[in-house]
Formats: sequence, structure tokens, C-alpha cells
Amino acid sequence: MIKKPQKISMFIKKWLELDWPSVVPRHSFIFGKNSSDVKSLRPHLAGGDPWKIAVCLVGGARRFELTGPSIVEKVLKRYHNADLFLHCPMDKNAFKLSLLKTAPRLATVRIFEQKPVPETEEQVRVLTAANSPNGIQGLLQYFNLVEGCITMIESHQKQHNFTYDWIVRTRVDGYWSAPLYPKIFVAGRYTVPSGSVYGGLNDRLGIGDYYTSKVALSRLSLVPEIDKAGYRQLNSESAFKAQLTSLNISYIENRLPFCVVTDRTYEFPPAHLGVPVASMSSMGSLSGAKCRPCTPVCKDGCVADVMSSLDKMERTDWSNGTLELCNAEGGWEKGWEKIFDRVAGEKLGQERRRVNGLKLEECVGDFREMMKRAAKWEAPAPEEICGLGLGMGMGTNQN
Repeated sequence: MIKKPQKISMFIKKWLELDWPSVVPRHSFIFGKNSSDVKSLRPHLAGGDPWKIAVCLVGGARRFELTGPSIVEKVLKRYHNADLFLHCPMDKNAFKLSLLKTAPRLATVRIFEQKPVPETEEQVRVLTAANSPNGIQGLLQYFNLVEGCITMIESHQKQHNFTYDWIVRTRVDGYWSAPLYPKIFVAGRYTVPSGSVYGGLNDRLGIGDYYTSKVALSRLSLVPEIDKAGYRQLNSESAFKAQLTSLNISYIENRLPFCVVTDRTYEFPPAHLGVPVASMSSMGSLSGAKCRPCTPVCKDGCVADVMSSLDKMERTDWSNGTLELCNAEGGWEKGWEKIFDRVAGEKLGQERRRVNGLKLEECVGDFREMMKRAAKWEAPAPEEICGLGLGMGMGTNQN
């Protein structure tokens, strides 16, 4: 049962005061403004933006050959002062992160071996294992990935004596169909995607100024505050909303042009509490909905019937007729590669094909280039990253 949040504790007040850098932008303290009030504070497109932006990517790289190039083109290259922070687990797909050699600016790269996160009594009280594939531990692993962003960013700021104006936290498995536009940046409010919300706020992406982002990204550190506020048995999204609410952080929901590429299978048509999987060919802003490249099996009236029957928490926009659905009961259909290349365009399709034929020595060379450009490198040797995924001595990737 969720209780009403209590007042912010003295501990968290001191925590926020003590951890502030010495050069916090004045606009970080503007609250309660709508988008028209803060236009002058938004970053401009590449070529003239005065604002420093940190873009943090988190998660596993399973389908990064599809998502990575879109992140580079639609997010990183859109802003002249956007620094990339990468926080990903070491696994057989991590070699695909070599695609980021084309990122304009590399700040910190951290590829690490995931280990169990110790569970505390507070975390067990606040969080629920329901609907989490790996139970509470799965939530803690995700929270640890997210909180790693603010840790890396603050270390970089301290070393170089400045503070980022904006922080964008997004997922490695997010495919961007259109650019991240400046109107999404709203000072004093934390921007999250509208759409699918399962009892809280969509936590698949977040954009905020330094202050709101510091609170939003501290997913592990602030569990004790959620506990003190009396919240119980929360999933990831409801815990995220409780976190912002408990610390009096204003938030705004906005439609964003990305979707989360998934290999998981789902019942079709989805039942009342089911998960719709969008076709990547859908023309609208999917705002973090699950997606895959497919031949749509459900359009127009069919979509209306399916989406209107789902739980009210599933708010993926379908009313304008742009949403198309896949039948995700099985694996990806034969020929999905051609579907993706047609949807994504020649440039992104070429990157996908390059990864499919990537040789071990090419992968190592790409990572070595990244190492030279990164301000900080916390990752295994390129030979280890590439060898795990491509296989020592193997010529191509068959994943």
C-alpha cells in the first residue's frame, strides 16, 4: 500500500547541499516554469549551442548494431557540446559498443563485470520482485547502472572544474527515429517520456538540468528516503515517481521519438495487462514503447481495438493512426534485416551490416581509437571485449 510522502528529511537536504559543485548554473534553481518561460535556457542545435550537455548511455548492447548509430546521429551529433558517458556491463555483445568510435565527444567509458548488488532491509521493504524477470536484484542492477551516470559525470566535472547545464540519460537499446529537439529541455523540471507507465513514471529516458538530474539518477542512494516517506512494494516506475515526489522534484511528460528494441516474446493480441510491441515502421513518436523490425500485422482499426482494450497504464499514442503493431509471440521474422534497413535508411543500414561482418582486428582498432579520445577509460582491454563477442581468431559475428 503506497502511503503519502512525508516531508523531505534533514539528511537529504544536507546531502544535496554538500554535493553541489561550486559553479551550479543559476537556471538550475528555476522551478514551476512552463516551456514558454524557459526558451532562452534551452540548448541550440549543433553549431551554436552554448550549453554543456552530458549524455549517459546505460544497459546491455544486445541490439546495439541497430540502436547505436541512431543514438549517434539523432542525439550526440545534434548538439555541439554533448559529451558521451557510457555505463554498460561486460558481456558477449559489448564489442558492438565499438560503433561509438563515431561519437563526436567521449568523456567516460565504463564497461564492467556485473556483480550482485547487496540487498538491504530498506530495499526489500520499498521494492517488489513482481513482474521483474530477475526479482529485486534485477531492479538493483538497473538502479546501479543509472546511478553510475551521476557518479561518472560528477567525477568528470570535478576534474575539469565545470558543471553540465543538462544531463540526458537514455538506454543503449533505444532506437531513435527522429532527433532529440531542444524544446524537450525544460529547466527546473525533469522530463520523462509519456506513454507506457506501469504505476509510476516511464523511466526509460530522462532529461533534466544538473539539480533535477542529480536527484533523478540517484536511484540506489535515495531508496532510504523513499523508505522513510513510507512507500512500500514499488516496481521500478513507481519507485522512480516516489523518488521525485519525495524530494519535491517537478516533472513533465513529453512524447519522444524513440523505442526500446526487444527480443522478448509477448502474447498477441495482448490481453488487458499485456504489452504491445510496435513496428519500427510506425510513424509517430513511440516514447519508449517496446518495438522490433517487423511486417505489421495490426494497423488502423485493429490498433484501436487492441489499444482500447489494454489497461489504462498503457498509454502508447495510437489515436493519430501512426502506430502499427507486430505479432511478437515468436522470434524475429525472417528477413527482418531488410525491413530495418528500409526503415532506418541507408546510413544506419550500412552500420548494421558492418557490425555483422566485423573482424576481430577491426573491432580492436575501433576500441583503441575510442581509448585515445576518451577523457577516462574504465574497461577491459579491447582484445578482451572484442574476443568475448567475436571469438579469438573468428572473422565474423554471427549473433
